[in-house]
Amino acid sequence: MCESCDSGSVSKVNTRRDFLRLAGLGAGALLLAGALPGRLAQAAEATSAPPKPKNVISPDDALKRLMAGNERYVSGNSETHDFKDEREALVSGQNPFVAVLSCSDSRIAPEYAFDTARGDLFAIRVAGNFVTDEGLASLEYGVAVLGAPLILVLGHERCGAIEAGIKAVKDHTVFPGHIPKLTDALKSSIESVIKQPGELVENATVQNVKDSVERLKKATPLLTDALDTGKLKIVGGIYRLATGKVELIA
Repeated sequence: MCESCDSGSVSKVNTRRDFLRLAGLGAGALLLAGALPGRLAQAAEATSAPPKPKNVISPDDALKRLMAGNERYVSGNSETHDFKDEREALVSGQNPFVAVLSCSDSRIAPEYAFDTARGDLFAIRVAGNFVTDEGLASLEYGVAVLGAPLILVLGHERCGAIEAGIKAVKDHTVFPGHIPKLTDALKSSIESVIKQPGELVENATVQNVKDSVERLKKATPLLTDALDTGKLKIVGGIYRLATGKVELIA
């Protein structure tokens, strides 16, 4: 057990270790998650390396790298990626440098928008890019197990889910099937900006991203602990459809 743990923390450590074991991870991934104590961690470090060593970077460097990729994408100078070698390197595992919560919109492809290769970006997508329980669990996994130092919540212009949410709030439109689950989830963000000047869809899109970022920052010890120790940064951005540029807003 690590020096910072006391006897009252044993059950929590065991629970987390069980989670990692059930995930079928090798020693290298366990080491990334900080779950192996003492000599066992040293042994793992000596015998195992992350699949993509260049992805083991600080949160600030991860953000700089992400935005540099977006600049290449916007300018049309995306890099050529060797997918064959990447496939072979990633057979043993993964260690992405960013986890992205984005909309399911077919016009938004985070891997392209940030000019990333396989194994670089851990993607969670849902129409309206809001935080669901399942999405939160996925982000916890990306940070605590895979070692991602950065989370980006990515909204975009002319979001259909936001537009539907506005109709539900303003016109009391009731959509068929399970679509109301989307509009209900976006309701609070829309209501908080409904009287603000400017375009409501844009304002609601921005607010939804900000609300999602704030929820993640307070959501769970797996994320808050990483934030408090400087191992994680959580930011928000808006994707501009015409240019492909991502503007950081939170």
